[in-house]
Amino acid sequence: MDTKNKVNQNDTICDNFQNQVSLVLIRHKSMLDIMTKLDEYNARINRAIAKSVTYCGCISINATKQDFGNDSFENMQKKAETHVEGKICENCKDILEEEMGSYMFYLASLCNTLGMDLSDILEKEYDRIKTLGIYSLK
Repeated sequence: MDTKNKVNQNDTICDNFQNQVSLVLIRHKSMLDIMTKLDEYNARINRAIAKSVTYCGCISINATKQDFGNDSFENMQKKAETHVEGKICENCKDILEEEMGSYMFYLASLCNTLGMDLSDILEKEYDRIKTLGIYSLK
C-alpha cells in the first residue's frame, strides 16, 4: 500500500471513529465531563503502566539522568533512553489498549464539542514534526 492510500485510510479511520463517538456519547456530553474524563483516563493509563511494573513485573523502569553533553541533535536522539526494560506482556498490553482507547474516545469527543477534526489535527502535527524533524525537540 503506498503512502497516499495509507494516509487516506487513516483519515477514514479517524473520521469514522470521530463520527461514531458523536453517535454514542450521551451521558458525558458536557465540556466539563469531557475534560475530567480525559484527565481520568490519562491517570488510568499512568496507573496501568505503574501496575505493569509493580504488580505484573513484565517491565521495569530504571530512570537515570539523560546525559546529552554537547552532542548534536542527531547524537542526542541516539543517546536518549526510555528507561523501560523488558517487554509489556499481553495482559498489560490489553489493559493499556483499553485505557488508551477510552482516552481517544474522549479526545474525539472534545474535538466534536469544539467543532474540530481529529484527522486534521493529526495531519497538522505530523506535518510539523516531519518538517522540523529532530528540531521539533519534543
